[in-house]
Amino acid sequence: METRTVSQGLKLTVAIVVLGLAGWLVSRSVFRNRGASDQAFFYDLRQKKVFTAPRDSVPPIKCLQGGEEDGVRAILIATNGNPADLSARTIAYLEKYSPTLKAQFLKARKEAGSLEMGRTEAMGHRFVKRLADSEWFPMNSPMGERILSDWAAPGPNGVVPVVCSP
Repeated sequence: METRTVSQGLKLTVAIVVLGLAGWLVSRSVFRNRGASDQAFFYDLRQKKVFTAPRDSVPPIKCLQGGEEDGVRAILIATNGNPADLSARTIAYLEKYSPTLKAQFLKARKEAGSLEMGRTEAMGHRFVKRLADSEWFPMNSPMGERILSDWAAPGPNGVVPVVCSP
């Protein structure tokens, strides 16, 4: 009878430990992977600083200091594959919309409608550049396509950079 009680107690203890461990692993996974952020990175062209703003902002936007619409979307990457490593973050490219496309996005959002121009045409109204570039290129141009893809090449250590979010 005593052996049976010890055996049942041991089983209960092991079950509690296993359940606790499973709960800890699940909570760790949930809190580590928070999903998509409601914020995105932007870059102040005048002050040359990265800042965050709502993800659904249509660039260019007014920066924290107000004034002109000098804030463009900044695609930040971690060159070592670890987005948590702030020292490995760099700007892959910047993005902005033409005034025509921006107006259509804002109108479509306000009226819960769709864009007047098609997706292919819209790509010609989205512009990208690297931080060091002086010129903006349409996304659908050969140079725009190159800017969008060059950052994804493995670095000298063989690690592919990953996009970071705030």
